[in-house]
Amino acid sequence: MTESTQTTPTTPPTEYPGTRSGRCPFAPPAELLALHQGKPLSRGRIWDGSTPWLVTGHAAQRALLSDPRVSSDDKRPGFPHPTRAQAENAPHHPLTVFNADGADHTRIRRTLTSPFTRKRMEQLRPDIQRITDGLIDNMLAGPNPVDLVTALALPLPSLMICALLGVPYEDHDFFQEHASVATRRFKTAEDDRRASEALGGYLAELLRARMAGPSDDVLSDFATRVEAGELTLADAVTLCTILLIAGHETSANMITLGTALLVEHPDQLARLRESDDPAFLANAVEELLRYLTVPHLGQRRIAREDIEIEGETIRAGEGIVVPLPAGNWDPEAFPEPERLDLGRKASHHHTFGWGIHQCVGQQLARIELQVVFGTLFRRIPDLRLAVGPDALEFKGDSLAYGIYELPVTW
Repeated sequence: MTESTQTTPTTPPTEYPGTRSGRCPFAPPAELLALHQGKPLSRGRIWDGSTPWLVTGHAAQRALLSDPRVSSDDKRPGFPHPTRAQAENAPHHPLTVFNADGADHTRIRRTLTSPFTRKRMEQLRPDIQRITDGLIDNMLAGPNPVDLVTALALPLPSLMICALLGVPYEDHDFFQEHASVATRRFKTAEDDRRASEALGGYLAELLRARMAGPSDDVLSDFATRVEAGELTLADAVTLCTILLIAGHETSANMITLGTALLVEHPDQLARLRESDDPAFLANAVEELLRYLTVPHLGQRRIAREDIEIEGETIRAGEGIVVPLPAGNWDPEAFPEPERLDLGRKASHHHTFGWGIHQCVGQQLARIELQVVFGTLFRRIPDLRLAVGPDALEFKGDSLAYGIYELPVTW
């Protein structure tokens, strides 16, 4: 934030994003939750020393994330970038659904929505079930204990997004490695560029192959649009990169975190295991999404003009950070937010964001989670951690919260 646009905080800013408690690593940082005792907007200090607004209240998050006076343009001076690498590379970022506003955002998002409609995702449910059952078959036939990340949590969404896009799954080691670099908080700008270039070159070759021989997949759709002049090859590569990374990284982390959370809450796990009601299962997934909030570093915005909200004035040019976990643990929206309750009506959570920038692939993620959590504990009812909870290593250094390895046994 520049001196010319940043107003001086009247109270000391909260260090953001803070540190999670080792005793309760599933909960947001205590200093973030403490802000619920004050106003829904306050100042936070981020990695570069700037002090953007922190929007912790659920209602205020909704208001600002749907306000056209708030911009996602990461090239604007004062934009509160989540990492140094993203700040350094921002001048070179192409327009995407993440950093475009207005008509540009509408145009780009329209290209992405058709492959991910609710109807089309529901048609994939039998395939998701078949793949899930096959991966669990392999778990049961293989060594015990097993790392759930490599056995189920990562392969399932990777297989699904590969099938949708038309990316060969046998290349998963390559794209998962570069995706993990892209989502690291403490990468260098050079690391970020190398990962982006590696994935971009790989996907460009696949797109060129689809121009020569199309198939029934998203890559072929984008290749057709490139040939028709609706997209440039660079645009298509950027869109495919976003879908490939987001399509497996977040769901994999949710499966891992959700499993660890459930085995630590046997009463709630029993409710899930014993219910055969699809509506209860769908609701339970929403509560897990609320409680865990994998995109834990929030969404970043900047004010295009002055905004009066909740008794505060956000000045034009001031940065805005929307910590989604804080909104999902706001007691005004979710009474006793620290209590995991699979019967809670939690569908108004912000895990997929809010407003025009909501996650395009959220319906696919929901179905994957419904199938996994509705199948895993039914087929392996005595599934449990193979190590103590203190031995788990959580991904505090990633843009997507998760657990690196989850050894389980039965």
